[in-house]
Amino acid sequence: MCHACGTTVQPEWHNCAKGMAQSYFSTHFTGILMKSHLLIGAASSGSGKTTFTLGLLRALKNRGGNVRPFKCGPDYIDTCHHKMAAGCPSVNLDRFMMSEQHVRDLYDRYTTEADYAVTEGVMGLFDGYDGMKGSSAEIAATLDIPVVLIVNAKSTAYSVAPLLYGFRNFYKGIKLVGAVFNFVASESHYSFLKQACRDAGVEALGYLPKQADVEIPSRHLGLSLDETFCFDDFADRIAGLVEKYVDIDRLLELTAYQPGVMKSSVDLLPDNESSSFRISIARDAAFNFAYEENIRMLHQLGKVTFFSPLKDTELPGSDFIYLPGGYPELYLSELSSNQFMLRAIRQYAEAGGKLLAECGGMMYLCNEIRSTEGNAYPMVGLLNQSATMEQMKLRLGYRTLHYKDYVLKGHEFHYSRILPGEAPLISVATAQTAKGSSVDTPLYRYKNVLAGYTHLYWGDGAHNQWFTDYLNGLI
Repeated sequence: MCHACGTTVQPEWHNCAKGMAQSYFSTHFTGILMKSHLLIGAASSGSGKTTFTLGLLRALKNRGGNVRPFKCGPDYIDTCHHKMAAGCPSVNLDRFMMSEQHVRDLYDRYTTEADYAVTEGVMGLFDGYDGMKGSSAEIAATLDIPVVLIVNAKSTAYSVAPLLYGFRNFYKGIKLVGAVFNFVASESHYSFLKQACRDAGVEALGYLPKQADVEIPSRHLGLSLDETFCFDDFADRIAGLVEKYVDIDRLLELTAYQPGVMKSSVDLLPDNESSSFRISIARDAAFNFAYEENIRMLHQLGKVTFFSPLKDTELPGSDFIYLPGGYPELYLSELSSNQFMLRAIRQYAEAGGKLLAECGGMMYLCNEIRSTEGNAYPMVGLLNQSATMEQMKLRLGYRTLHYKDYVLKGHEFHYSRILPGEAPLISVATAQTAKGSSVDTPLYRYKNVLAGYTHLYWGDGAHNQWFTDYLNGLI
């Protein structure tokens, strides 16, 4: 509907000059440039948050806006997709791994130059690690940003009314400004959904039609994009659907944000290129799971160089090496055959070099990695054990590690497992879930090497004493 003249038509077909002018004016000019901030939530996982988020990010980018994506929770897959859609890095906002002030500071800093800030939620809107704690709703309330709800409309119609009413009224700490429906069969189907919105007091902002080609394909455990898949074409296709079936102008009006409300206390020091401290980060197709703010902090601590365990034959000069997680199991032959790199990392660590390895990085340091078929591929050989993809079983969840007098926080997500050698390695830390239950997630220490399955977060300056002490040789 045109909010200037009341005509009910798709926005791209409407020629109301008054409506077009009013929409542009309200979105871009109210004395000063108006920004739009929103969080995309859902009633449950599988509703289409990521698909809609990617389409909206690309649509806003195509309009020429400066777009900043965010992701609630510890997910490092969606952030990779966000970056491809928006053209800039996506930043995690997580209330388990981060303090409230750190979340505020991150959001304030990364939105300073943005015209549009789009945050994708995690799971259902109110799903947290303990009730609502850590949920998308908590993030929305903390940052005072409006929520657009994505609703899976498959096999339902007017029955979404009580769902919408409940989500609108359950928690007054958030502002639910509208709904977008996914898997809609027809305009007739959408008419029932709009009626439900009216009766529930939630504005209908449009829908995405039920189409088989608007889902992100996967080749590996639902995580890795097939190399033959053209993400740009996919993102543009979704963006076209969002432009056609969703009233983006109205969405931006409802989520208009006045700059300068929050004040950041974040230290905005530039990258420390002059430092003598040399940091090397593995980054290639096999190792690419890293939190954006972790990398930023490393840039502030020293001079960062990226290298590829897949292709490079020597290490950069290093005082600290970071081996993040990724997909080493997809590149076993290539990693194993690069003997120059295997030897260089082993020699570096044996000489006392500091090295932090997470999940796939930890697997790389083992004697070998076994494929799903049981074929063994020799690896670095620092950790006297084998990692295997045989009999895969998912392990995931937040982790709190207690190491000496330090508390380390992060997230575990993997399908592999460890096969201990004749002398099994002993974890140097105890581990707990978000609710405090004991779990056998290990942290290994060999000389100055720390390695484990947990993707650790050290970007919060108020909670990373363990990391700075480790780099300084104090632990």
